[in-house]
Amino acid sequence: MDRRAFFRYGLLAGLAALSARAVTRRGAQTCTTARGICSACPGLPECELPQALSARQAGPGSPADAGGSYTLVRRIPGGREPARAVEFGPDGRLWLAAGSTLALLTETGGRDREILFDAPVRCVAVGGDGTLYAGLRDRIVVCGADGGKRASWEIPGSRPWLTGLAVGENGLFAADAGNRVILRYDRSGRLLGRIGEKNPERDIPGFVIPSPYFTVRLHADGLLRVNNPGRHRVEAYTPEGDLVAAWGAASAALAGFCGCCNPVGLALLPGGRIVTCEKGLPRVKIYSGDGVFESLAAPSAAFPEAARAGAGAADSDASLAGLAAAADAQGRLAVLDHVTGSIHLLQPKA
Repeated sequence: MDRRAFFRYGLLAGLAALSARAVTRRGAQTCTTARGICSACPGLPECELPQALSARQAGPGSPADAGGSYTLVRRIPGGREPARAVEFGPDGRLWLAAGSTLALLTETGGRDREILFDAPVRCVAVGGDGTLYAGLRDRIVVCGADGGKRASWEIPGSRPWLTGLAVGENGLFAADAGNRVILRYDRSGRLLGRIGEKNPERDIPGFVIPSPYFTVRLHADGLLRVNNPGRHRVEAYTPEGDLVAAWGAASAALAGFCGCCNPVGLALLPGGRIVTCEKGLPRVKIYSGDGVFESLAAPSAAFPEAARAGAGAADSDASLAGLAAAADAQGRLAVLDHVTGSIHLLQPKA
């Protein structure tokens, strides 16, 4: 681990300890997270910390849909390479970014096709015409529907670290966690603008990205949805870079986002609802398009290995924590557990 990563994770560990202490001060009779002991706080009856601690003690056979509004259809085991992202194509088939490979999966989790790259693939987007956009740490590689590489776009800045991509009819948006900015490109790779950088004159506070979990999604309303994990909220921007809405709060309550930095991932459901993913307490939640909490799709008990890992191992790549998700046109979810590499295929309960 390099020195920067060492101090980063030391800071995160300290913040996590302060968060746990804050929960205790709110009135819990017993809350000793290091020992896995917790009783419900009187003022926070919906807090999921007790269930998460139980999940940390549970084995890998825990029910994947315990208490959630979605049910598990299939669990695809992880492979040897670190898995970083999943995304559905316009045909409803699932792509997986694992190691230096983009793989098109079969219904049972086999690999129907693979595209190899010279560096780890950290994020992926699929255009309506099947064009693939693979985000490596410092560049975007454009591939045809047949897997052939067509172009490579270098990312500007001194420390690029791509973590999210979103593509629309007129352009592509890239989440650069290293430089804490959303980059806007046209479909030919020309850089059109930078979104979300701190600008008091435009009432933009800037992104707080303690670790590389930074996602951008293009909503059906034409606005971008971006997670700002250090501020515990989701923000909406115009493609031109105006901040038009933000919602979320730091809270141990179910509707809020706890820990140092959540949510860590987003997905969009048909009809405009928003899916959030978290780490520390790994869970998946559903909100309305304007940020009203609707349901817990999958609780921490669904991801016992990730719950036991907490904020993640001290890996300089920060790939061993939390969840990522994608949604298809039928409202089904593919939830990637970064700790195990497994994919949970979920559908709404009847």
